[in-house]
Amino acid sequence: MRSILCVLCIFFGLNSFAQFSVATDASLLRNLSKDQKFWAFGQTVQLNFYPGGNKNAVYAWVSYYTTGDFKNNFAATAKDALTIPQQISYTAKTDLRYRQVSVGWKRYFKGSYNSENIWNIYGYAGFGLLLGKATNSFNKVIDSAIYAIPQPTQGSSAFRRLTIDGGLGTEFPLGTAVFVYSEVRTWLPSSHYPSEYLYSNNYRIPSVVAINLGLRVLIE
Repeated sequence: MRSILCVLCIFFGLNSFAQFSVATDASLLRNLSKDQKFWAFGQTVQLNFYPGGNKNAVYAWVSYYTTGDFKNNFAATAKDALTIPQQISYTAKTDLRYRQVSVGWKRYFKGSYNSENIWNIYGYAGFGLLLGKATNSFNKVIDSAIYAIPQPTQGSSAFRRLTIDGGLGTEFPLGTAVFVYSEVRTWLPSSHYPSEYLYSNNYRIPSVVAINLGLRVLIE
């Protein structure tokens, strides 16, 4: 939260030297990770700062999403060869929630941030911090003193991932200094912090794509 406040202060402080805009959108996210597919709805609040020229911008956003869920089947194996049964099959239900902070660079390929008579097309790339929370529940009670239980661990825990963020967007003016935009975004994990509450700690998890629709207001 402190990092978010610092970013906001920097943007508002720089407002005396250049224009900026505020934006918000609704988002539909699809988690594409193997055996962990789900849909979630979200919202993004974004600031754009224009340091010079009309083709480039620096952005900072905060995104948060509803909880998605999925199920997987596992087998707990007995630690002792004399234990009966040797395996217990069970189903693990996982609730997964994402929040993300991202800062980066936006480039207009067609039009500009203040064009009011044509379609604008842009792309962006940046770095983010993904804040997630996983909650796992089993459909059977399994004694961990007797059986070896594979990941994920039952219970709830938060986790973090650094991400490389990218996307493409298009926008058109609704009126003076007001734009409607749509974007396609993705996150690529760039750090690996293992968590026993995740189904897998593969470096490519999470793998997501999001479609966003929102409004941007240019502040003179």
